[in-house]
Amino acid sequence: MPRLRQVPRDQADKSVLPVYDLLFGDRDPVANPGTATGTPGDWWTVFALVPEVFDHAVRGFALYRNPARKINEQLRELGQTRVGWARGSQFVFSQHCKSCRSVGIAEEKIQAIPGWQTADCFSPVERAVLAYTDALVYDGGRVANGVFEALQKHLGDEEILEFTYIIAMYDMHAVMSRALRTEFDDRDEPIVEIDGPDGPRMKLKI
Repeated sequence: MPRLRQVPRDQADKSVLPVYDLLFGDRDPVANPGTATGTPGDWWTVFALVPEVFDHAVRGFALYRNPARKINEQLRELGQTRVGWARGSQFVFSQHCKSCRSVGIAEEKIQAIPGWQTADCFSPVERAVLAYTDALVYDGGRVANGVFEALQKHLGDEEILEFTYIIAMYDMHAVMSRALRTEFDDRDEPIVEIDGPDGPRMKLKI
């Protein structure tokens, strides 16, 4: 379950209800969870706690999907999927693997996103986009000149600005999903102490 409470249909702000209708039909998404893509849907019910935040996030989704965007949709999805992997968000990674398929990205490339550095299936512009995504996520925006120059060989300024904004936005969503344990990021911490033969208080003898 998410770390924050969820908003049932009968308590949701009226501004949230059209999205509830779109995703869940006439169901209460808290009492009867689940979306068409197989997620629990609790990202939406948690964000509905603050309707202004909910609306801001939904408008962000509409912005990146707007046909007026200059950035190529396949490049965008490669970046968004890589964000999920790099930030460790099962939710963002899983959902955008599906989105990659919806925009026609080859399965070979989708499967290679986690180890793109050694994959030979990506074009020069795709490699530049993936390297730039890593710089945004892993290095917090510290982008080497060589990476940025490679990006500029293929993309115009407007495309780079759009891509940077979308990737940074999805890095935020990945972080929030993990912190609040929504959707597929409702997972226990995998890095924990493993008991020794004499139990958890065992002291290591060097």
